[in-house]
Order: sequence, then structure tokens, then C-alpha cells
Amino acid sequence: MSKLDELVNWFGDKNKVIVALSGGVDSALVAYAAFQKLGNSAIAVTADYKTLSREELDASKEICSEIGISQIFLDYSELENEDFTKNDSTRCFHCRMELGDHLTRLAKNHDVKIIVDGTNVDDLGDYRPGIAALKQNGIRSPLLETNFSKLQIRETAKMVGLSAFDKPSNSCLASRIPWGQRVTAEKLTRIEFGETIVKQLTNVKQVRVRDIDGSAKIEVERHMISKFDEIILKQLAEKLTMIGFTSVKVDPEGYKPGKINVIAD
Repeated sequence: MSKLDELVNWFGDKNKVIVALSGGVDSALVAYAAFQKLGNSAIAVTADYKTLSREELDASKEICSEIGISQIFLDYSELENEDFTKNDSTRCFHCRMELGDHLTRLAKNHDVKIIVDGTNVDDLGDYRPGIAALKQNGIRSPLLETNFSKLQIRETAKMVGLSAFDKPSNSCLASRIPWGQRVTAEKLTRIEFGETIVKQLTNVKQVRVRDIDGSAKIEVERHMISKFDEIILKQLAEKLTMIGFTSVKVDPEGYKPGKINVIAD
């Protein structure tokens, strides 16, 4: 039995499921497998909260269109949650607890007993308090239960024709703000605009604009740093200061997931 068959068959004894769908490849593959087995009894739910970029929201819509699965949007603001906005090391936990609450309420309204997400084996190697929060809400992870690695997810997604197969990993915009520095709507807006500007000027796909006390620290993969010549840097400095950053620099160490977790003051 192939890995894909194993994943599809995981849904065999489920009547109806809700798939917590972001704009990434992991939950995309889960949604694909659920729809293959359950058809219209599988529903994708995307949380359109304030830390989700428009790019990710659009990606989620494209994924659902490719699969043929119906999509529901949850619209709420984590910025109303003090436990989230104070931005300590438990921020992701509180975010995912709130998401879990919204998902379980929605599931009851639609008479759905099973909620699933895109957590996979590779996620266990990083600091992910959000995983514990989702587990507390009874949300299950088919990719984890069928032992899928990130590489296997991408290979399988490519095989079935999902355009997200090579999409760079992403995380919520709040992850660009160091622990201990408050999450605000203003910061989230300039981070999102900043990353869009960097992508447009350089054609680099994997970009993080960290907001360090108002200063922009740009992270890209190390082999892409050479794209940031003097002309590009000058343009970036002009545009990013125009949207509210006090200064701009490129991190010479390059992009590393979770790096922000250790920058707290």
C-alpha cells in the first residue's frame, strides 16, 4: 500500500470531517485525501484571522478549488486576546486554543465529530506549543498518525497535482515579532507589506521580515542573500521605511525557522 493510499484509507471509517486548512502543502494534502474518501462529507475550514496574510488566504482558496472541496471561513481577531497579544513564549498555544474553540463550535453546528489538521512528523522536531493546544481540543493529525515526513508530503502532493507541492513553509505574521514585544495590528500590516515588497523586488519566495522593535531584519535562504546588492538594498530601505520601519538590514546568517523564538528581550 502506498503512503497516499494509507492516508486516504485513514478516513475510511469517518462519516464527516472538518479539515483545518491553511495555505500550505501539509493541510492541502490532508484535504485532498479526505475529499478522495469522503467527497462532500469533507469540509475545509480556513481561519481568516488577523495574523494570516492575504497571500496565504488566497493560496487556501486555490487549494480548495483544485481539490473540489467546499471551504468555510472563520473570521475573528486574535488581537482581542490579551494572552496572545502580550506575545510571550505561550503565544502559539493561546492562538491554537482559540482556533480549536472556534473549530469545535463549528463542528457541532455541522454535526461533525472529527477535526483534522496538517501536523506531520517533522513538526515534532521544533518548538510547537500550538500542537499541544490543538491536541487538547481533540484535533487529530492524519499525517502524523500515518507517519508522513515533510519530504513525503511534498512528493505525494506533486504526484496528485497539487500546485502547493513546492510552496515554501510559512507561519503566521506574529511569528516575525520577538517574544516580549507586543503584537499589534500596525506591526502585522507593515510586516505583510514588507514581505510583499521584498518578494516583488527580488523574486525570492522564502522571505521573513522580522520586526525587531520597529527595525526590519530580512531573512532569506543563505544562497539567496547575493540577490541583495546595493541597488536592491537602497530600494528596500526606501520602501520599508516608507511603510513604518525605522531601519532595514539583511540577516547574514540567512533564514532559519523558529529563529525569532530566541530573540526575545
